[in-house]
Amino acid sequence: MPQEKPDLRNLAEPVRFKRALTLLLMTLVLPGSAQIAAGSKRAGRWAWRVIFGIVAIIVFLVLLSLVWRSGTINLLVSPKTLRLVQILLILLAIGWAALFVDAYRLGRPLTLERNHRLTASIVDGVLVVLVMSVLIYGSTIVSAQRDFVASVFGNGQKSKADKGRYNVLLLGGDSGADRIGTRPDSITMASVDAETGRTVLIGLPRNMAKIPFPAGTEMAKQFPHGFEWKNCGHDCYLNGVYTWAMGHKQFFPGVKEPGLLATSQAVEGITGMKVNYYVLIDIAGFQHLLDAVGGITVDVGKKVPIGGIGGPIKGYIQPGRNQHLDGYHAMWFARSRAGASDYERMTRQKCVMTAMLNQLSPQKVLTKFQAIASASKEVVQTNIPAGELGTFTDLALDSKKLPVSSFSPVPPLIHTGDPDFALVRTKVAEAISKSEALDKAASDGNGKKSNTPSKAPTKPATSGKPTGSPSKPSTDVDDVASICKA
Repeated sequence: MPQEKPDLRNLAEPVRFKRALTLLLMTLVLPGSAQIAAGSKRAGRWAWRVIFGIVAIIVFLVLLSLVWRSGTINLLVSPKTLRLVQILLILLAIGWAALFVDAYRLGRPLTLERNHRLTASIVDGVLVVLVMSVLIYGSTIVSAQRDFVASVFGNGQKSKADKGRYNVLLLGGDSGADRIGTRPDSITMASVDAETGRTVLIGLPRNMAKIPFPAGTEMAKQFPHGFEWKNCGHDCYLNGVYTWAMGHKQFFPGVKEPGLLATSQAVEGITGMKVNYYVLIDIAGFQHLLDAVGGITVDVGKKVPIGGIGGPIKGYIQPGRNQHLDGYHAMWFARSRAGASDYERMTRQKCVMTAMLNQLSPQKVLTKFQAIASASKEVVQTNIPAGELGTFTDLALDSKKLPVSSFSPVPPLIHTGDPDFALVRTKVAEAISKSEALDKAASDGNGKKSNTPSKAPTKPATSGKPTGSPSKPSTDVDDVASICKA
């Protein structure tokens, strides 16, 4: 014969109090367990099914990431997936809170003494607020991620790796009230090995003249003999290509940003390499992004002015090792031209890029994600499609393990006023070959490339350590960590 449940009033009051707290803690550790033990077993089983389903999905994603990391990242950053996760987190918050309320009811609070009933009520309320706050906060992070992906990354066309490399044009756009439009004063091509992530930074002088363009492009039709003053005025340098194209949009029907297209074609003409994607960063707003990540630590090789060139010098970034720079000072460290050549500034910018690559750990990005996402929407513009985020995140993680090489076509090797572009392309090809040789030396027995750091010409940078600035530019293929020293 079925037996009736014992009357809890027959238990000692301290025992009833411990029972009520235990049910709440059981719900915290394993939602649904309180219902299985003392309430509706059906409700408890449904809660367990949900938990085990979530655990199974997490385990599946972890295993998938081991064999297909880029695909897993692409799946996780998809706006549809993020929307689903956001809704799921909100539902979990509501469901878990309901289980706490039910566990409190199962503890029979009316059978407890006043002080014990008050304690149980407070514990239940704290746990409800704690769990809901964590899950709702998680949903806001997911929402920020979804908004970030939708705002910065689009549905552009996927560009296949060219000769085993992704070439991403990094532009630092300097716009302001005293300038007409945006002028990319920082122009760097990041050539990334599509398998290992090993990267070569090719820094291009903003004052490079007589720029050739690939045959068949609109810019080549407009400037068959290169970007010369006879055709474009007295501002016919590499950083003026963007401004010219934006002022002549009639030659680029259907193109939203002709300046970016023209600049990409200019870089292709200079280097002889295909540009897969571009990333344009507003230097004036760059400080907000760096503030969001807590700044960077660099070695400053010489005193760097803050301001100057059209305005007063407001101060200096003092030389020294392990200088921690906030967004404002890091921006001027990369941007300052007073008392320095363009080539020195180019190398400082490489140092900033390398510092960010080495010092921005996934943990830091995660903990500061909302601030980073908010700042990035304001300062970053790119044509990298959202579907390629996994690919480049995967490569970035590999790249952190390897030294970054660099090459700059600057004097005395290259005269920027009348460049020998055949020599530039030869040196670029040599830089790429030298970088790829390091991967070949590290190949495994199956002939596949390895992202294990191989013996490099100089000591590579390590994550978290400062990156500094040089006083002299380098035209050779060097480990950037060896260049950026005080």
